[in-house]
Amino acid sequence: MLKKVKNVNGGDNLNRYFVSGNDLEVNESKGVIFMFPYAGGGGSSFKNWGEQFMFNKVYFAQYPGRENRFSEKAISKIEDLVEELFEDMKIVFDFKLPYYFFGHSMGTKIVYELALKIKESGLPNPAGLIISAGRAPCYKEPNPIYHLDDEGFIEGLRRYDGTPNEILDNKDLISIFLPTLRADFMIDEDYQDIEGKKLESKILGLMGDIDEEMELEELLKWQDYTTKDFSYKYIEGKHMFVNTSSESVIKAIKEFVCSDEDI
Repeated sequence: MLKKVKNVNGGDNLNRYFVSGNDLEVNESKGVIFMFPYAGGGGSSFKNWGEQFMFNKVYFAQYPGRENRFSEKAISKIEDLVEELFEDMKIVFDFKLPYYFFGHSMGTKIVYELALKIKESGLPNPAGLIISAGRAPCYKEPNPIYHLDDEGFIEGLRRYDGTPNEILDNKDLISIFLPTLRADFMIDEDYQDIEGKKLESKILGLMGDIDEEMELEELLKWQDYTTKDFSYKYIEGKHMFVNTSSESVIKAIKEFVCSDEDI
């Protein structure tokens, strides 16, 4: 079972790190879906997604340094963030329940490392992973921006279309978000796996059909990271297709989850 706790906004959440995305009770769910946002994103990145899943309980990961956790310092090391996510899950989640991980861009790295930690701890693995706009772990970001000065970093953010121009063009406003954005991009761009450990979860890869941030071969390499089935599909859009083609992404997640014979 899942233990519910109240967050500062009054919603039923798992703990600090997981915000409830819909009103479905866990015992009525045919599988729990955990969603992990991209760099700079928070639970609201998937606003209104949860209610689209009528048969699955949905939780959004809420990293420190944003939204209702804005007063907390953002974490810049993936091992620290994954450890905290894992500890929260161990306390409040029954791993015997069928569950899935969805991650977009930076979120795919967190999904892999968290799933790997779960596997190595001896707990039941996720039934499946949805890898959205994410290179396989062996590939490192070829054009990092996290190390640039503020002006260069802000200019680099524009290529992703993930931060509104109204924020990027407002120096006072963007300065508030820079520490969190830079911490997230450190996680995203400094990460590279060299061990190639396999997961025991099926994987669905999603990629924008005009994504200029990655190559198809970098997505297809994920098939080497699982002992289960791997499949992929294109979604209309650039790297941030989760914002521009959310209906297509939600449909793909539903089809992937519903195809599992255990659900």
